[in-house]
Amino acid sequence: MKEPVTLMETQEIMKYLPHRYPFLLVDRILEYEANQRIVGVKNVTINEPYFTGHFPGTPIMPGVLIIEAMAQVGGVLVFRRLDDPRSKLVLFVAIENARFRKPVRPGDQLRIEMVVKKEKGHFGKLNGKAFVGDVLVAEADMMFSVVDRDESESPSSPQ
Repeated sequence: MKEPVTLMETQEIMKYLPHRYPFLLVDRILEYEANQRIVGVKNVTINEPYFTGHFPGTPIMPGVLIIEAMAQVGGVLVFRRLDDPRSKLVLFVAIENARFRKPVRPGDQLRIEMVVKKEKGHFGKLNGKAFVGDVLVAEADMMFSVVDRDESESPSSPQ
């Protein structure tokens, strides 16, 4: 079986996403089709801070963080089409049809596939699926809006 080629490592992903530790939930981008589809990876380790309390003795990745990882992979897809991604934010405004099929545990690798379903102006809809191996563990439809970043609140702006 051929190993997937990494298109983006963490440092490049951080050029597009505003998220940082401990909330950056994308480790790699493996596939990218401009304005259509993206595949990213989140390596789930026992070192994740949420495993301390979710759940002691039976660590399971919270579903809301699986959705967030999907949203971040989708965010890279949307940001890549923007002329000046640092001046914008991609906000997810709705989540529909979210389903959690199997628990995600430490040692799993989430492969997240996001596909553009609809786009009009600054709004759009993505369909996302998260897999561990070939097993579908979660899926959701996500609506997003691209907005201007408020420069006065940007961490890189002089105070």
